Amino acid sequence: MIRSMTGFASAKGERGAFSWSWELRSVNAKGLDLRLRVPDWLEGLEAALRGQLGKAVTRGNVTVSLRLTRADESAGLELNRQAMMAALDALGQIEAEAARRGIAMAPSSASDLLGLRGMTDAGAAEHDVEPLVAQIKSEFTPLVEAFLNMRETEGAALARVLDDQLTQVAALTSQAAALAEARRETMADTLRTNLARVLENSDGADPDRVAQELAVLAVKSDVTEEIDRLKAHVGAARKLLNTGGAVGRKLDFLMQEFNREANTLCSKSQNTDLTSVGLDLKAVIDQMREQVQNIE
Repeated sequence: MIRSMTGFASAKGERGAFSWSWELRSVNAKGLDLRLRVPDWLEGLEAALRGQLGKAVTRGNVTVSLRLTRADESAGLELNRQAMMAALDALGQIEAEAARRGIAMAPSSASDLLGLRGMTDAGAAEHDVEPLVAQIKSEFTPLVEAFLNMRETEGAALARVLDDQLTQVAALTSQAAALAEARRETMADTLRTNLARVLENSDGADPDRVAQELAVLAVKSDVTEEIDRLKAHVGAARKLLNTGGAVGRKLDFLMQEFNREANTLCSKSQNTDLTSVGLDLKAVIDQMREQVQNIE
């Protein structure tokens, strides 16, 4: 089964005085971009979550947010003196430089400093955080499963849409083949007429050279190869959809090949009906390409 790169899952949990809420979401991306927002005082948690998620997902911009709160946060707050001293030193340097440049600055308050990241540690009073980290890790697994289930559900919907579009491409390709066959006699008459016109006005011309040029014109107007390749691409795309897994990159490359053949078909058509079918092909292929951008 193919997966969409779009997904979402959320959950809540608690242990003792702590409670937390999860959010796991993803959107399209060319590669895999994992962004985790977890409390840094829970040692080893981010690395564990990143490793687990990296094995489960191959593409997408994935964001994990863990919001952890304490029943009585004021009882668990401890001042990080090292962070405080560093912030005060930095503040002094900023104010000195501002004064030197004649820049007026609003005075800073203690609440401003307390709001800085890392200034207080809500988990510092919890000496043994290993059980808390262990439970959070265990609850991450079903969250990832729910997230992947949503991506698979979205992927199944994408597969149905793409299958319908491939059916349209196959039908238009067959229509193009019929039109190409129908114009064959007309193209032959046109070539014979052009040959007669050339020979009437080509005293001293090399007959072999004239024949070569006409052969080149005939080849340039033949769309048999383009039609055959379009049929082959339809089969290849359906095989990838049935194979499943992380096939988004392969499908994206195949869409480029589809578009290349449709462009060549239009440029070689020399027939309004065949050109119209080629343009319809390009429209459907462009719609497919947009859907493929969502596949992992």
